[in-house]
Amino acid sequence: MKLVFATGNIGKLREAREILGSGFEVLCPADLGIFEDVPENAMTLKENSIIKAETYGRLCGLDCFADDTGLEVDALGGAPGVHAARYAADIARRDGLPVPHDHDFSANIDALLRELDKHPGEPRTARFRSVVTLRLNGELHFFEGTLEGRIATGRSGSGGFGYDPVFIADEYPGCSVAELPEDVKNAISHRGKALRLMARWLQERE
Repeated sequence: MKLVFATGNIGKLREAREILGSGFEVLCPADLGIFEDVPENAMTLKENSIIKAETYGRLCGLDCFADDTGLEVDALGGAPGVHAARYAADIARRDGLPVPHDHDFSANIDALLRELDKHPGEPRTARFRSVVTLRLNGELHFFEGTLEGRIATGRSGSGGFGYDPVFIADEYPGCSVAELPEDVKNAISHRGKALRLMARWLQERE
């Protein structure tokens, strides 16, 4: 089955291909010569994933799925949440500092650790949450996955992407997600859980 994954993130694309397996041909918009940038400015993960699935599905002319992922940190009232990719920019604007680019995850991690330093003694519990929207034959279907854990006090590991170097999953409390082998990370990841739900749903329809 051929599907377009509405992402330009190579890490996410590799993860999706590995999770969905050989029964799916997973393309990205760039594979089809489509490089339009779609603003992700909705207020919820679900709304952002709908925007991407609808837009790229129409542009590509194929069935399409998109995800949006947030990091919810309890001590920060659920922040950065839907703003995870631009958290450092949001904090910089708030504090009147130079604004880094969106998706600068080194800056995002720095901002997250600084904000948590303002809450000493509070639990550093957190979770990743992913919402996947599948646009199939013009209809939308939704799948969600979460990964519970906590935020470390510093970076460790070089794998993964995003906040992985400071996120410690409950299932593997001795290391960050960035230190896990890729197959282990895929087995427990928020996006992996949502994608496996989607794959199972699609297989049951065949």
